[in-house]
Amino acid sequence: MELYGSKSKSIPQKITLTLIELALIGLSSWIMFGNGGQTFASLFGWTLPAQTPTRYGVILAFNIVILLRMGFMMFYLMKRTLPWSEAFTVPSAFAIYYVGFAILVLPNGAPLGPVDFFAIGLFALGCILNTMSELQRHIFKKDPANKGKLYTGGLFAYSMHINFFGDIVWVAAYALVAGHWLGAAIPVMLFCLFAFYNVPMLDDYLRDRYGDAFKDYEARTKKLIPFIY
Repeated sequence: MELYGSKSKSIPQKITLTLIELALIGLSSWIMFGNGGQTFASLFGWTLPAQTPTRYGVILAFNIVILLRMGFMMFYLMKRTLPWSEAFTVPSAFAIYYVGFAILVLPNGAPLGPVDFFAIGLFALGCILNTMSELQRHIFKKDPANKGKLYTGGLFAYSMHINFFGDIVWVAAYALVAGHWLGAAIPVMLFCLFAFYNVPMLDDYLRDRYGDAFKDYEARTKKLIPFIY
């Protein structure tokens, strides 16, 4: 967890990460709107819809929104060092969303319905929970009077890791729009990653850094899912 205490703009790493993500979105577009779809359909024995479904465009729109959010987070909100290892491993995780769901949505030619519109709302909610919570914390930390203080307000009053929960929510939205049963495993795996790896590791770091302030915070606040867990 040393990287959380290290500050650096890490511009080359951030540019590299962004370029990789752009390439992944290009690949997802080729899969859904180019010849790539037929390649994967043949590989899995799927029949592609006669016309390009609107839901392909929804998946692409999700990809673009996530790319823009990532850029905002990295270039404006992120103050810690971004190591080169992370610059290459983070896109590999996002490849699951950008490319994985582009593949899983291929055989789904159904018109958009209530579940899909619910998913679009869910996607917006997840993005808001993640980005807004990070922005609230950024504003708090920017005030010199709050130097060295633990932020427990705003959306973080409802969950210690509300930003992680937001990620789970928008990934679940991808799965609903794709409409393939395999897609349901992705938000479940992300929840497990957060609940059993990221959250415990980050909590250990915060407990060491903030001491009793953090212990009081975790005693009264849910870990990940507001009001539940």
